[in-house]
Amino acid sequence: MGLFMKRIDERDTMFARMSYKNGSDRYVDYYSRNPGKQEIDDELRSRTELFSDQTPYFDKYLSTAAEANFDFINDIRHLAEESKPHKKISIDSEEVSALLKKLAVHYGALDAGIAFADDKFFYTHRGRLEESYGDKVDTSLKNALVFTIEMNEETINTSPAADAAAETSNAYVKGAVIGLQLTYFIKNLGFRSRCHMDGNYLLYAPPLAVEAGLGEMGRNGLLISKAKGCFCRIGIVTTDIPLIPDEKSDLDIDRFCKLCRQCIRTCPGKTVSSSDDPKDWHVEQEKCYGVWRNLGTDCGICICACPIGQDIPADRIKGMSDRQIAEYMEEYKEKNGTRKRNLKFFL
Repeated sequence: MGLFMKRIDERDTMFARMSYKNGSDRYVDYYSRNPGKQEIDDELRSRTELFSDQTPYFDKYLSTAAEANFDFINDIRHLAEESKPHKKISIDSEEVSALLKKLAVHYGALDAGIAFADDKFFYTHRGRLEESYGDKVDTSLKNALVFTIEMNEETINTSPAADAAAETSNAYVKGAVIGLQLTYFIKNLGFRSRCHMDGNYLLYAPPLAVEAGLGEMGRNGLLISKAKGCFCRIGIVTTDIPLIPDEKSDLDIDRFCKLCRQCIRTCPGKTVSSSDDPKDWHVEQEKCYGVWRNLGTDCGICICACPIGQDIPADRIKGMSDRQIAEYMEEYKEKNGTRKRNLKFFL
């Protein structure tokens, strides 16, 4: 599947916009330049907060566990920023490229790949953190180690319950820790490096994961990884250490998505594109985030609705005809309905 990209300003992303408090300098600046977004953003901010005990999927233990994971990431996110490397030592690009991928998996990643991150993958400006709001993004570290972190299938299939939110946040924690381990290792080799973690990415992660050969983009706007479909999160380390990029995957995911359409049927906010042209595939982020606020969790229904990775391996698709995919989907829906679902996992 091809990627049809233009650079994104992080200030325009939903999580950045939700952090602009009414009357703050960021709020005034952003909506003076984007007045058309002010009304809908104010309405979204007025809704009950994620993980609030006033939301339908609140769980006094698991909602707290999810919040605690994000609090931990917030406390360590400053470690992601680039710091001065040690004295540079001589390295072999082929050896280090292979080693970094093996270390990522050894530290707990599901899969890992390498990509050259040209400017199109980076945000144009920072927006989510108050201290760096409006800064132009430094794109100088263009060699990227990209890795996926598996999310437990049975837990995610409780979506939109708090069980799933606890698992999603847990994957972000794992991604942050693995990324920091690799960042510190590269720094100790004498090269520049930066970890990209939840709340502190400088790049748009899914397309870069595609570039690194980890999978392809799905209709739902998520990475469909060759290792586990949608059931993963993405971590990134960028560096100036010379690395050897991996080949992109050839899985034919867009053809499967055209015939499947499960994420369209199940999305409670009707935010997933129904077009058959992958160039048009996008998720309406305001509607999607609005569902999150209404539920009190990060939803996840489009993840557990996707058969790839939990019922059919991604690498099987290319060998299937359109008719075989259609027959498979009929069997899948007869067995699972609109999606696989577990009521609870932890308790």
